[in-house]
Order: sequence, then structure tokens, then C-alpha cells
Amino acid sequence: MMNSLTIFNPATGAPITDVPCDDGTTVASKSLRARAAQPGWHSVALANRKACIERFRAFVVRDLESLARTLTQETGKPIKQSRNELNGLLGRIDFFLGAVDCVAQTTTVFNEGGMCEQIEQMPLGVIANISAWNYPWFVGGNVFVPALLTGNSVLYKPSEFATMTGLAIARLLHEAGVPDDVFVTLVGKGDVGDALLGERIDGLFFTGSYSTGASIARAVGPRMIKLQLELGGKDPTYVCPDANVKNAALSLADGAMYNAGQSCCSVERIYVHESIHDEFLQHFVDEVKTFKVGDPMSEDTYIGAMTRSAQLDVLDAQVNDAKSKGATLHIGGHRLPTPGNWYTPTVFSNVNHTMELMREESFGPIIGIQKVSSDDEAVTLMNDTRYGLTAGVFTPDEAHARSLLSRVNAGSVYWNCCDRVSPRLPWSGYGDSGIGLTLSTYGVQTFCRPKAWHLRSA
Repeated sequence: MMNSLTIFNPATGAPITDVPCDDGTTVASKSLRARAAQPGWHSVALANRKACIERFRAFVVRDLESLARTLTQETGKPIKQSRNELNGLLGRIDFFLGAVDCVAQTTTVFNEGGMCEQIEQMPLGVIANISAWNYPWFVGGNVFVPALLTGNSVLYKPSEFATMTGLAIARLLHEAGVPDDVFVTLVGKGDVGDALLGERIDGLFFTGSYSTGASIARAVGPRMIKLQLELGGKDPTYVCPDANVKNAALSLADGAMYNAGQSCCSVERIYVHESIHDEFLQHFVDEVKTFKVGDPMSEDTYIGAMTRSAQLDVLDAQVNDAKSKGATLHIGGHRLPTPGNWYTPTVFSNVNHTMELMREESFGPIIGIQKVSSDDEAVTLMNDTRYGLTAGVFTPDEAHARSLLSRVNAGSVYWNCCDRVSPRLPWSGYGDSGIGLTLSTYGVQTFCRPKAWHLRSA
């Protein structure tokens, strides 16, 4: 009898449903099917592969409300934010559809004296994608859409915390014409992911924690396959003395608390020049107080439930550590005494880098605001991390912002904005934020391997 996975509603703690899950035997079988199906999918004309993805996009639009409700039900994300994710996915699909022709075309780089040299873009083959729960449509779509467009087959393991969404993705892709064995869903927890790592694959794309990413790297590193790891961040922002204080505070409050802070690019550290620190802090706290915590299905809820109950322990530990080391708590700092995974929006000041809050990834609705006396101090603190995903600066002076951000080790940088991802720009990081990239034309190319052709006419 096949094992099952119980899906829980994080807002209530109640079970939603049980779904059949995979084991080593079914993972191996599905892997063989994906391997056998990949050459046939690659032989399908690019225009026809694009047509499948275009139909998939149309089906997302058609079913958007029910898909949003499923996402909210299993992750605790507020319903408006679930709709935002799905609507945002549409633009990413449009970008990939527009970019793939140029990226996938064969290029002639030399043609003289009877010798022609060409570069052909070949698919990697079988892509294993272990995806994330916090933005399953965004994060998954960054991988499976360009992978399918470039002729790869995909073994897709959604997070166990977003399984129903993963199954919905598969259903719509298959309805759109992607063969069942070209996009194959694997359901289960970490043991299913471990089984997938043991299969014959040509690329492993993972989004999640540093610890799991490091474990995956140890497992597949010796196998010489494409390995891409999108890991965590401890994303800093510096508010300069000439910034529009209120605008910066409102923007950063949203950047820190959106999706209950469960984003790899959520603002996790804020440094504010001492000349405006108190004013900024007041605006920031006042704004956070307006964020409604409540039923994720309610239209006016801004902060929903935490998806994973284990993260509540992480937040409690960071709060207790900050308090014990002299930080000032302005709001929140505790769980809600109700069923489900609830944590109050939490703001600290008088923080420093001896505190876990300013060093370790929080992935929750919690923020530390630290006073600094100079640009140099701010940059030094921003770089005092093992991560390097995003960083931002608020100032009206673009040249000043560029000068500061050029000194910060981060894959994406923001001037007067935060917590933003664009399909046109590569998504990558420094240090423990991972290796490889998604998005942009580079994020399409990553699913291809160049084949060099030397062609001499007779």
C-alpha cells in the first residue's frame, strides 16, 4: 500500500487532506520515464513547446482564484498575496517565452574559407528540481518553465508544505500538452528528495536552506552535473541621512513583513544614520502596527500564519537572545495563543552584531534596526555576514547609492526600493546564498549546454 502525506493548514493546525507519496521505487521508475521521454520532447519544435507554455499560462489565468485559495490554505499566505504571486508569474512566463528564441538558436561565429563554426544550444537532459514552499509558483516557475522550453524533462519535487500547489502545477502543464513523463511530480518529504539525488540526472536545481543545500552539494558534487543552489539571505538596507525618512520606513516595513517575512530577499537588517534614526524608528513601528494579523482567507489580512511550525522556535530563540543582550523591543516578540503557526510582527532597536537577530536568517516577521554614525560603518556592517543575496540603500543621490552598493557583496542591489525580483535580471548571490542563477537570459541559458560544431565543406 502506498504511503501518504498529510497536508496541514498552518493557520489552524488542522489536516486538509492526505495525498499519496513516493518512495525509492517510484522515484526510480519516474526517473527512468523522464529519461526516456526527454529526447522526444527535445525533438518537438520550439514553437510547439512554447505553445504548451502559453496554454499553461492561460490555464493559470483561468483557475487563478482556486489556485490562490489552495496556496493560501496550505501555506498560510494571505489570499491577496497568493493572487499577487500568481499574477506576477504571468510576467515571468511572458519573459521566458520572449527570450527563449534568441537563447536557444544556433549561432554561426565563423564562416570563411570553407570552414564554418557554430554553437548549438542543447538541453541538459533530465532536470531535478527540489522547490520551495514560500513562493512555489515563482520559485518553481523560474526553473521548470525555461527548462521545458529548452527541451529538458523535469522531475519536480515540490516542498511537502506546498504539495497541493505542486500537483496543481503538474495538472495544468499536462492539460496544456506537456507529456506526463516530461514533467513528473515527486511527492514526499526529505527521503524522497534524497532518493531523487541518487538517480541519473543532468542538473539539480534546489531552493531552500543553506544546511540542506550544503548537504545536496556534498551528495552530488562528485558527479559532475549542473548544480544550482538558491539558498538564504540576511538582506541589509542602509537609510542615509538625506533619505526621505517616512517613505523609507514605509517601504522597508513592507519589505520586512510581506509574506510574514518568509522570503529569501525579505529585508532582515536595517541600518539607519543616527541623525534620522529616531524619526525612522517611529514611522516604522507605526506602520507595522497597521499590519493586520488574521485569517489568511480574509481580504484585509496582511500577515498570515507561518508555514512551518519549526520556524516559531527559531524566532523565539532570536527574540530571547536579543532581549538578553540589551535590545529594545517595540512591538510583538511572541507567538499568538491560538491554534496554528502564528507569530506577531516584531521590531527591535538597539541591536548589534552579537545578536543572532542580526546574523542568522530569521525568515519570519521580525526585524532589527541598528543606529550607525557613518556610511563606512553601514557598509562594514552590511558586509558582516556569510550571506550575500540582496542589499539596499535609501538616498535621493543615485551616485551616492551606486558608490555605496558597489562596495556591498550582494547579487542584487536596490536603490530606494527593496524585496523586488525582476525576470529581466539575474537572481544570484554571494557566499552562503548559493551558487548559480535563475531569471534573465542567463537563467534560460543555464538549462542548456553549448555544443561546438566545426564544419568543413568538401
